[in-house]
Amino acid sequence: MNTQVYFIRHLKSDFTIKDDRTRPLTMEGIEHSMELVKIFENIKVDNIYSSPYKRSMQTIEPIAKNKEMEIDTINNFRERGMGEKWIDNFLEFSKNQWSDFTYKLTNGESLIEVQERNIRELEKILMKNNGKSIIIGTHGTALSTIINYYDQSFNYESFLKILDIMPYVLNFVIINT
Repeated sequence: MNTQVYFIRHLKSDFTIKDDRTRPLTMEGIEHSMELVKIFENIKVDNIYSSPYKRSMQTIEPIAKNKEMEIDTINNFRERGMGEKWIDNFLEFSKNQWSDFTYKLTNGESLIEVQERNIRELEKILMKNNGKSIIIGTHGTALSTIINYYDQSFNYESFLKILDIMPYVLNFVIINT
């Protein structure tokens, strides 16, 4: 039996809140989270994991509630650490990071660091969930580094294409041999 991984990038978040960990969804985002319940209504889900960040949790909480399941928060699925201050020119910063996977600001994370911790955690979860169906609540950059790990043609231009898609739901099928 194959392993199904449903990555769900969070819905629209409230950028008036600058703290990355506590930034919630907007009211629109909260309303749209109910649409995810409909999407997953007839999909068997064995386990649900999420970044500990509020917007990621809020996105998948309605699915978990509907399925009467707990969400296992995984710190390593958090979004990339940007550094000590708010970044005004996010696109320029992101372009620099995608051009050089080791680029980072003071006390921030490079894309290679984000990718390594996400892949390390994903591999652990896949070992525990062989042949199962799981949901992972995540973030745009974190998910993009996972996609890039498996498909290096996924680059900055690819990242830009999904930047405003919230939620972004991606189904990975791991073929178990």
